[in-house]
Order: sequence, then C-alpha cells, then structure tokens
Amino acid sequence: MSILTAAAEGTEQTRELPLPALVIGFIAFGILLALLFVTLSFGKGRPHT
Repeated sequence: MSILTAAAEGTEQTRELPLPALVIGFIAFGILLALLFVTLSFGKGRPHT
C-alpha cells in the first residue's frame, strides 16, 4: 500500500444528499432555463448591430 492510497482512504468521506441527484439536476436545469429566459427578454425590441 502506497502513501497516496493510504491518504486517499483516510480522507474519503461521503455525504448523503437531501434529494436524489436527478432532482438536483432538474432544479439546476430549471434555474438555467429561467436565466436564459431573463437574458433573452432583455434583448427584445432593439436591433442587432
């Protein structure tokens, strides 16, 4: 066993998420879509240069 392997095993910690990872991904995707909508709404009504 090398020093790096021993150090990696000693510091390995897992944490239980409050929601499944898929739900967190959908929430993040929804936030990104909302930000995209806000960004697109600011550009309405003015010509492109």
